[in-house]
Amino acid sequence: MSDTRGYDIEGIELTDDRYTVEQGFIRNKYRALDRDGNVVLRGKQKMLKMKEEFPFVDADGDEVFTVKAGGIIDVAGNYVLTDARTGEDLIILDNDYSLLQDTWKIRDATTEEKLAEINSRGALVTLARNVVPFGGWIPHKYEITDQTGDHVGSIDGQFSLRDRYEIVIDDASSVPKEPIVAAAMVIDAIQGN
Repeated sequence: MSDTRGYDIEGIELTDDRYTVEQGFIRNKYRALDRDGNVVLRGKQKMLKMKEEFPFVDADGDEVFTVKAGGIIDVAGNYVLTDARTGEDLIILDNDYSLLQDTWKIRDATTEEKLAEINSRGALVTLARNVVPFGGWIPHKYEITDQTGDHVGSIDGQFSLRDRYEIVIDDASSVPKEPIVAAAMVIDAIQGN
């Protein structure tokens, strides 16, 4: 298994096993809260960009990393997580678009080795969310697995006026937490969840 220390992002360290991601009332703006309700990360989708871009800042407002699309209007493609302080590409969030299942792979940016996968649970729910009017109001649930398919955690959508996700990481020994928390925000923004 991969050592998560190779994916450390300078300026941020997520050590909890539970996080809440909340969407703001205005556009694709998010914040991640730790178990105690403290803001640990904020992210927002930059508007009017040719390539989708999400800068993330810590609780003090200092930029810690950016997630940027590999192509223009990249609904199904690669999003690269880059450390803002070192400029190093660390992780790729790779979206395999389907009407029946949302699948996101978290891969090493250099070797492209798969580190984890985030999959929606339930083809009927995913289909309903994509094709039924007001289907986007159905809370989404994702399972997080490591590179061998073993359970790592979950991302559970909560029914509310603004999108809210509870992230539980049961075993992150081989999966870096920062990309999982960032992925919850990026998935919501990209797929209009």
